[in-house]
Amino acid sequence: MNFIFTIFHEVLYRPLFNGLVFLYNVVPYHDFGIAIILLTLIIRFILYPLNQKALKSQKALSELQPQIKEIQSKYKADRVKQSQALMDFYKTKGINPASGCLPLLVQLPVLIALYQVFLNGLKPESLKSLYYFVSRPELINTKFLGLIDLSQSNYGLAILAGALTFVQSKMMAPSTKSANPGDFSTMMSRQMTYLMPIITLIIAWKLPAGLALYWVVITLFGVVQQYFVNKKINESRIAKN
Repeated sequence: MNFIFTIFHEVLYRPLFNGLVFLYNVVPYHDFGIAIILLTLIIRFILYPLNQKALKSQKALSELQPQIKEIQSKYKADRVKQSQALMDFYKTKGINPASGCLPLLVQLPVLIALYQVFLNGLKPESLKSLYYFVSRPELINTKFLGLIDLSQSNYGLAILAGALTFVQSKMMAPSTKSANPGDFSTMMSRQMTYLMPIITLIIAWKLPAGLALYWVVITLFGVVQQYFVNKKINESRIAKN
């Protein structure tokens, strides 16, 4: 367990903490919120290729649900043939059904590390974790634009995080043309469209606002990315027709 904690500390917590303090030192007026936004954008750009592939796969899978359901029904008596038929179908369409989970699996440890940064990293005694080339600030002012204390919860940012999660969920949901209202997967997709924003709101309501700000920025980036993914898919569909 100590080994895992050490790996987590050195690979995630410490680099994120140092990156945040470094950005805090160099941004105008030492605005903590702007430092978080810049750090979020850096993380998102690093994960851009992985997220781009996942968004394409998730959207394509949602649009292909009727055909997937047909294959499942056709081979419902033989699970082996069903699995093989589905894998052949995914291969034909150039889709990896597991790729949509990768960004979440990567992002969850980052969220945990950032939570630790906001919870403990801003205390004076924690500044000993700074690298030698990162200047140690005398005091970290956790205000964003001089108004929002990002070390405390903020209801406005929590609501915004939930709203943006809803927008992205709607963009990822199957189109009305491809969706089957009575299909279980379609119903689950619609339920998750409303459930995920509520979960995000509840979590962000209680946690430090710095995490809510991180989620707002990374989700807004995702909304823009999803828009261009959807646009490209729609253009490709029109071209084929």
